[in-house]
Amino acid sequence: MSDGHALTFEALGLLARGLAGVDVEVLPLTKLPARAPAASPDAAPRPARAVLAAKRLLLPEGGDARLRRAMVAHAVAHLRHSVPARPARALKPMGIAVVSAIEDARVEHLLCRDFPGVHGWFTEALAPVPDASDLGFAALIARMDRLLMLPAWQDDNHWVNKARRLFDETAATAGLEDYDAFRAIASILANDLGQMRVRFDPQHYAVPAPWRDDNSYLWDFGEAETPPDDAIALQQSGARPPPPADATGDDHGGPPPEGGAELELGRYSYPEWDRKQERLRPDWCTVIEKLPAWQGLSPMREQSAASNERLTPLALPRARHLDRTHRLRRQWEGDDVDLNAAIEVLVDRRLRLRPDPRLFMRPGKAPRATSVLVLLDLSESVNDAGQGGQARSLLDIEKQAALLLAASSNSNARQGADRLAIHGFSSNTRDEVYYYRLLEFGKPLEAPSRAMIGAVRGRYSTRMGAALRHATAHLRAEPAGQRAILLVTDGAPSDIDVHDAQYLIEDARAAVAEAREAGVRTACIAVDGAADAYVRRIFGWRNYCIADDARSLPVRLARMSARLAAAN
Repeated sequence: MSDGHALTFEALGLLARGLAGVDVEVLPLTKLPARAPAASPDAAPRPARAVLAAKRLLLPEGGDARLRRAMVAHAVAHLRHSVPARPARALKPMGIAVVSAIEDARVEHLLCRDFPGVHGWFTEALAPVPDASDLGFAALIARMDRLLMLPAWQDDNHWVNKARRLFDETAATAGLEDYDAFRAIASILANDLGQMRVRFDPQHYAVPAPWRDDNSYLWDFGEAETPPDDAIALQQSGARPPPPADATGDDHGGPPPEGGAELELGRYSYPEWDRKQERLRPDWCTVIEKLPAWQGLSPMREQSAASNERLTPLALPRARHLDRTHRLRRQWEGDDVDLNAAIEVLVDRRLRLRPDPRLFMRPGKAPRATSVLVLLDLSESVNDAGQGGQARSLLDIEKQAALLLAASSNSNARQGADRLAIHGFSSNTRDEVYYYRLLEFGKPLEAPSRAMIGAVRGRYSTRMGAALRHATAHLRAEPAGQRAILLVTDGAPSDIDVHDAQYLIEDARAAVAEAREAGVRTACIAVDGAADAYVRRIFGWRNYCIADDARSLPVRLARMSARLAAAN
């Protein structure tokens, strides 16, 4: 296939099957089926690109074998590592193009990791180097593609170099499987292009890399719900490494796993602190992200079963910080003169009125971005019935409190600056620390998220340190500002493979210290009257509270999260 001779579509289909592990039909682009996405009728002509639809790849006719081979490999990368038909309504056209370019690079890196020889196929098909004086959108994307594909390549453009730096850092910290992390850096890069006043013409734009498809496979531009896709079944078939952490889509709105089984989304390795040897054991714990099985389960109700009284969401204060762009006018003293007030003084003097002496301006406090991750203890003990003979378990109260907090956060958020996530964890030895992402940062509290929060069950034990490290890793991708983890637990950390009562307490203490060094504040609400002995050791003097009565948890959770968000 390296001699440039034409390859038949049948041969290309065999190549796709060999890489993907399932049948992939390769056809000429002229045989585009009616259900596949196509360009709008008023769009201007643009270079032909491949079209990927389910397990059908449509290639432009013509071109040499090397380019077609790279097209097939790129399509297989999407089938193996991308979730199709994500809703695109919340993104602007430029944002869709940048997210698509980063996703193209991410899945190609994953495919090259699985099949190292494929890297040469992509480099052979690279487009010519754009003119350095061309600062248009397509040229910048083409230069970014080249820089991400060729690590030794150099570029003098700040935005292009920033793209490679963020991509490499995210791959090293979050891992190539973490779609959310790469989606976050794509948002940063798209925002930078907007600040740079780079123009984007969606009617004339074509993906610069000639071997890449038109990205219609990645997006759903319609109003209808996304239909099931065979590519999702491919990702769940076990024919490839663990699927990315976002295998259920952006809003966790996908169908539940068949048979009520939990779907594994990814595996991550973390160290653990050995208090006797006083060192970290590298790659000692395995955190397994899972999607809860919520088939046939009803969403959690937002009311108290004991009193049938609906709790009113609390107004959560916003974090504020000194910002010289936010000016307070008509002040008694300050570092500048308020010109409007000075003009009014002159007018009052001419009218022989008594002027207002407040003539100054000074910097004020502007709202600051806050990201709070609520981490719920989902161990077996939270299933126990509450105190005083009440039928509700601590787990039910945890769910109710989390839903109320999410509702409060949604109602008090301004311009997207307040961000809340709800995650949960349990453990079954160091090899199985289960982690559930129930509500993601920036996502509204909708029916799928309510269903998942209502469906989680308490099982196994409480290996707190590994869960805190994984939560901290998620917060690293959040915007700069106040970032905090609020852990809700009913007892000291424990697991069946640890017999030293202080071992996991000291590991959790080390995890809190690591989070502090990463700029993440950690606090705890313990529903345990005897918790003072260990929560103070783990979280410090001011970063915990003890709820003797589980029924007070919703109010305590709201107050503590507000305190974390408003902290300096």
